[in-house]
Amino acid sequence: MELIITEKDNAARRIADILSGGTYDSSRENGVNVYEWGGKRCVGLSGHVVGVDFPSEYSDWRDVEPVELIDASVEKTATKENIVATLRLLARRAERVTIATDYDREGELIGKEAYDIVRDVDEEVPIRRVRFSSITENEVQNAFDEPDDLDFDLAAAGEARQIIDLVWGAALTRFLSLSAGQLGNDFISVGRVQSPTLKLIVDREREIEAFDPEDYWELFADLTKDDTSFEAQYFYRDEDDNEAERVWEEAVAEEVYETLTERDSATVVDVNRRTRTDAPPTPFNTTQFIRAASALGYSAKRAMSIAEDLYTAGYITYPRTDNTVYPDDLDPDDLLDDFVGHNTLGESAESLLEADEISPTEGDEETTDHPPIHPTGEIPSRGDVSDDEWEIFELVVRRFYATVADAAKWEHLKVVAEVDDHRLKANGKRLVEPGYHDVYPYFSTTENYVPDVDEGEELALSDVELEAKQTQPPRRYGQSRLIETMEEMGIGTKSTRHNTLEKLYDRGYIESDPPRPTKLAMAVVDAAENYADRVVSEEMTAQLEADMDAIASGEADLSEVTDESREMLAEIFASLADSREEIGDHLKKSLKDDKRLGPCPECGEDLLVRRSRHGSYFIGCDGYPDCEYTLPLPSTGKPLILESECEEHGLHEVKMLAGRQTFVHGCPLCKAEDAGEGPIIGDCPECGDDHGGELAIKTLQSGSRLVGCTRYPDCEYSLPLPRRGEIEVTDEHCDEHDLPELVVHSGDEPWELGCPICNYQEFQARESESGSDLEALDGIGAKTVAKLAEAGIEDLEDLTDADPDTVADDVDGVSADRVRSWQAKA
Repeated sequence: MELIITEKDNAARRIADILSGGTYDSSRENGVNVYEWGGKRCVGLSGHVVGVDFPSEYSDWRDVEPVELIDASVEKTATKENIVATLRLLARRAERVTIATDYDREGELIGKEAYDIVRDVDEEVPIRRVRFSSITENEVQNAFDEPDDLDFDLAAAGEARQIIDLVWGAALTRFLSLSAGQLGNDFISVGRVQSPTLKLIVDREREIEAFDPEDYWELFADLTKDDTSFEAQYFYRDEDDNEAERVWEEAVAEEVYETLTERDSATVVDVNRRTRTDAPPTPFNTTQFIRAASALGYSAKRAMSIAEDLYTAGYITYPRTDNTVYPDDLDPDDLLDDFVGHNTLGESAESLLEADEISPTEGDEETTDHPPIHPTGEIPSRGDVSDDEWEIFELVVRRFYATVADAAKWEHLKVVAEVDDHRLKANGKRLVEPGYHDVYPYFSTTENYVPDVDEGEELALSDVELEAKQTQPPRRYGQSRLIETMEEMGIGTKSTRHNTLEKLYDRGYIESDPPRPTKLAMAVVDAAENYADRVVSEEMTAQLEADMDAIASGEADLSEVTDESREMLAEIFASLADSREEIGDHLKKSLKDDKRLGPCPECGEDLLVRRSRHGSYFIGCDGYPDCEYTLPLPSTGKPLILESECEEHGLHEVKMLAGRQTFVHGCPLCKAEDAGEGPIIGDCPECGDDHGGELAIKTLQSGSRLVGCTRYPDCEYSLPLPRRGEIEVTDEHCDEHDLPELVVHSGDEPWELGCPICNYQEFQARESESGSDLEALDGIGAKTVAKLAEAGIEDLEDLTDADPDTVADDVDGVSADRVRSWQAKA
């Protein structure tokens, strides 16, 4: 029997389908899917099934000094015991083993982990390695026809990263957390890659905070020829003879304004015409793909997750690549021909095939592991993928189209007109030849019309405007721009950068999008700069990346690089040792600053966002237990304290982050004061006849609204209402329930809610038809619902009763921590 080992279950199923011609059978061993056909068995791992950690004697944070971790030994342990057990069981029966994990540093290490498990069972069985950049029939068949050996140097580079990240992360995390008294789930995390990344974000925030705006003025006017008006802007020549539009002295701006308003015409003194070639974009590498997906509204993590699913399904090539040059064996004509006749993508492919010669663009980076991201030629039907997956698939297809399309051409017309000594300029542009824009509609093709004029021609002058402005601070990094900057500085790798951002969000260092650092983030970076600046130095992490590249190429070995890294960390701890108390005080203050809303109305101490033992958020006084003042927060989402303050109470407003259900809660004290019963709308259907209960529109202190019985808590009958908008009780009544119909006024169009009982019944019916209430939780979409259903989790009750570790083992791409977060929300 041949045992084939892939990186994930969905890849195993796809490869089994290809190699068996769709005839495989599936079974389960220890909760793991095994695919079998013709003397072959294929099993998918769940990424790393073996991890590195310190021996158990180092696990107690209070008994082990963080500095002791620097030279502590590291051991490998199974992280997915059921998968390891299954692998060992299958390996005992195998006559040959084929490792088919992803072809990159991480995939090679995962393959090496599988290799070691197999070797522990059987020292003699032949083990081979196959590599492919897309899970398509041709490439998989070719890979299995031409197997290779495992690259132990590449795997060692991945293992070095694991060890270095463990030692650095654990030692520094424990040091800062113990210094600040932050243990348990609230520990302060530090990482080799995340710390210099965080410094980038913090440095930009410092620039914004330190920015001192300057006043300037700009002038605009309308020029008209033959009843056609176009806008022109005043400019002058600065000290370097450059065209400048910003006027820095108000008196000068007003003098120009007066001159222009006194005139009714301007004389054309210069007309410049030129044609500009707009070259097609280069092929997608990982960073440029993330940037393009970001323009469509996808976070870096979401974009990569979708791309990986499309890769596993065989629709696109491997999405983790630095390469921007297509391989020689890629035939653009053949790939275009695969799309001919498709109802959405076919017309563009056909137009490109009409060219006499197709020559793809090339970027600056050429590597030999994976090609740039491009379609494989296999096209999903719309029913096979979600809307998001189709949008990303089409982006990848059209980027390929763009790289084999003609350049675009723009015609530019610059007109300069003069009034006395003052000059106005207008820049027109027109797309003469659309070129690649016809097949890649993601770049702007906005035109600006300026009529053709001649030098010496008089143009009518009107509508002069003087606009007072201020210089603006630098913009925060968007996720895609931050990843580009990390790439430029050598921080992280194509496989880790987007995950690094996600860790910064998860650990409370950044919030919002574009990312904004919290007070804790500012304090951690500040402490590192003052006491151990190498922790946040991009040079340090870039050097370690270079060292790992040297391992991969055979120029260095694992122990040499890890020993050097430990020595570097020991030097950092020598700098930190004498400042532990000072660092702790600084971090404690910042932790409180991130949670502070404003003064307590009862005692004047700070009101802070707190978390109960059950995981829910509320607002409590820092003077507790002397002051027990509290305010509720909504049960949906995680609170984000906004910069805006309530004018009445002086408290910061709160936003609840809950994915698609994110909303601004506002001032918690205002919400509490607005709470109470509104108008009575009818009899309670549960207790009205027997006890006289009535239904009233109620607002809770948390800001939630509902229709509830006036006899609460004796009667708990209630119906949900929208959180936002003014609720109008109309004169129209429901024939079935004898309740007035409600209208919610929020936004441009009123929402005719109707009878609240009928509305809720319709909602329940829709939920029943959709098959699951799990999608109400942020982070669970239709595809994840399907995966959970396969593991026996079909509703919220199933989810809350499930064991997180078991779910993580059974559901590909879902971690135990993620399950726990869903359970808390549920």
